[in-house]
Amino acid sequence: MKRDDCVALDRSDPFKAHRGRFEIPEGMIYLDGNSLGVLPKGVAERVAETVAKEWGQSLITSWNAHGWFKMPLAVGDKIAALVGAPKSSVVAGDTISVNLFKLLAAALKMRPKRRVILSDTGNFPSDLYVAQGLRDLLGNGYQLRTVAPEDVAGAIDESVAVAMITEVDYRTARRHDMKALTALAHAKGAPIIWDLAHSAGALAIDLDGANADFAVGCTYKYLNGGPGAPAFLYVRPDLQDKALPGLTGWWGHARPFDFDPMLELAPGIVRMQCGTQPMLSMAALDAALDVWADVGMREVTKKAHALCSLFIELAEARCGKFGVKAAGPRNMAERGSHVSLHCPEGYAVMQALIANKVIGDFRAPDMIRFGFTPLYTSFADVWDAADVLARILETQSWNRPEFLARKAVT
Repeated sequence: MKRDDCVALDRSDPFKAHRGRFEIPEGMIYLDGNSLGVLPKGVAERVAETVAKEWGQSLITSWNAHGWFKMPLAVGDKIAALVGAPKSSVVAGDTISVNLFKLLAAALKMRPKRRVILSDTGNFPSDLYVAQGLRDLLGNGYQLRTVAPEDVAGAIDESVAVAMITEVDYRTARRHDMKALTALAHAKGAPIIWDLAHSAGALAIDLDGANADFAVGCTYKYLNGGPGAPAFLYVRPDLQDKALPGLTGWWGHARPFDFDPMLELAPGIVRMQCGTQPMLSMAALDAALDVWADVGMREVTKKAHALCSLFIELAEARCGKFGVKAAGPRNMAERGSHVSLHCPEGYAVMQALIANKVIGDFRAPDMIRFGFTPLYTSFADVWDAADVLARILETQSWNRPEFLARKAVT
């Protein structure tokens, strides 16, 4: 494919107008939205207003006057529409790790005679750390069992108390079949928790249709909520009054302003809240989600896979002779919206790309990773990124001390 062909694809892109809704730095090809999404226009103004007018002038009355107290639920409803969940089943707040701890503990209480937390070796390490911490805290024979991603289905048996699965692998982009694995877990009597960190905002998700029990996700990647933006948590409606969160706090109390010393969990998704949420970050996320008001997630998925397919084709055709090879499935239906390339000297190569304003990231041991965010990534961006990568490898311009020196964040 030639660059002119990519430009033609951009002219017919259903999201070509959406690109203008983001603050993309001039001359930059940003392919790291799977780690930190681009700033949507209007968010900075919303945060400034929240600081100057709401915090600055209304002060504590903003909890009522500006809806701060109910904002996690209102933002949760916006997210629910993007992940195939009904209203009042998602709440925004805390981090994935905190939310995962809540849900793992709740799931284990639902199956008190079982002792196995099942996950896979492709899961994001932080999820595994949370499970290890809870296992060690509980003692009493609890264990974390991890298997290869392709072996998850065969590992779900009657010993499993809960399956904890990330839908899209953060390295290879391999995508689990949510509906099939959920049905299999239920057939074995186990609830399942889905981590949507690398799929929410990039792919069409149907939590309700899959009959998923629980889910967590972050909002600073494809949902563009900003660095450290609040995460979200989903509980299937019929489980909301049964699930007992492993962390409890006053925002989850049935009557928080009675200040009763005894805990009485609120009904519904509200009980999954702990303490006071960060309103500046919540306001930024609320504004960022407005970008999605007229977006169809099936079209997002279609473009995501078209971008990934094109990049794999271009990168391997031009860079395969340098040992570059795409990780993960070639069937786009089994992929998320990022591409990782095995690349010798991958860290230095990525630093050279960044110096040339092609922004991706590196994942050990040898993967250079590129996220394709359908709302603002163009097909011309994909062609240009592959072209820059090829030139860096051909000229060995990556082989410089400043590119070889490891930074704290990769």
